[in-house]
Amino acid sequence: MSALPALGWRSPPESSRPPGQRVRTRRPGGRLLGWGFVGPALLVVLGLSVFPAVWAFILSLQEWNGFSAPQNIGFANYQGMVTDAQLRAATMHTVVYTALFVPASVLLGLLLAVALNRRVVLVGVYRTLIFLPFVVSAAATGILTTYLFNPQFGLVNNVLRVVGLPQQGWLENPHQAMVVITLMSLWGQAAFTTVIYLAALQDIPAELVEAARIDGANRWQAFWHVTFPQLAPVTVFVTIWQMIGAIQLFDLVYTTTRGGPLKATETIVYYLWSAAFKQLEFGYASAVAYGLFAVTLLITIAITLYSRRTKVSAF
Repeated sequence: MSALPALGWRSPPESSRPPGQRVRTRRPGGRLLGWGFVGPALLVVLGLSVFPAVWAFILSLQEWNGFSAPQNIGFANYQGMVTDAQLRAATMHTVVYTALFVPASVLLGLLLAVALNRRVVLVGVYRTLIFLPFVVSAAATGILTTYLFNPQFGLVNNVLRVVGLPQQGWLENPHQAMVVITLMSLWGQAAFTTVIYLAALQDIPAELVEAARIDGANRWQAFWHVTFPQLAPVTVFVTIWQMIGAIQLFDLVYTTTRGGPLKATETIVYYLWSAAFKQLEFGYASAVAYGLFAVTLLITIAITLYSRRTKVSAF
């Protein structure tokens, strides 16, 4: 401590310190102890995310079937994606599913949240029932889908038979299978947007809506001009979240149609899985995975920038 005054440092006098304030002193092993707590979790995150991502990129530049020695082929896998007709078909199926699922899930979640954001008897029970499908596993959802929409013994066709309407092919019809998967996805995933919207609605001050009603606005005008603008950030979030989930659709397709009929429900991720684990083209599948990552990232950035620009222009 004798060298500190020579460097121009002076400790504050005891009288100038606020009463009860303690002088903070660094313990010699404090930083090491902190890294000891953080280190294991950091290693797990790096091992499960960063390392596989780097290895997948290296693998996308190679041709490897999982058994023989890998061969470096540069960007040939990425060039092959441009001329792959099956990949283009899987991309179109994913686009159709995304176009059906994302707007419907956001709108349905908003409507359910508004309906549940009221003082109703047993509202807690209703909220629980709405959220239950979200925690159901994909295997259970797939089994339920098969039971409901099976053309031979499905419950939906039995109801149509009773009321005298023509039966449908559903999961065995190339034009109806994706619609069925979209409906079952809504059954399971709309609960997520409902919970997010419900939390956001409860954070909006009730005084804003009451002031609008006093000024003469009806319920719809108060919701559209007061409540809904407050939900804009939440809408952007759930739209991005549901779009990412729609682009990565795999589990429900795997448990129901396995990409059929006639590959009408083969999505990008299912095609990626098939290329890797059925055809043993791990390098090409890794290239498809990185292409999907790039598209997802660009869509997320575009939606975020558009929402910010729209918000700025509104003000």
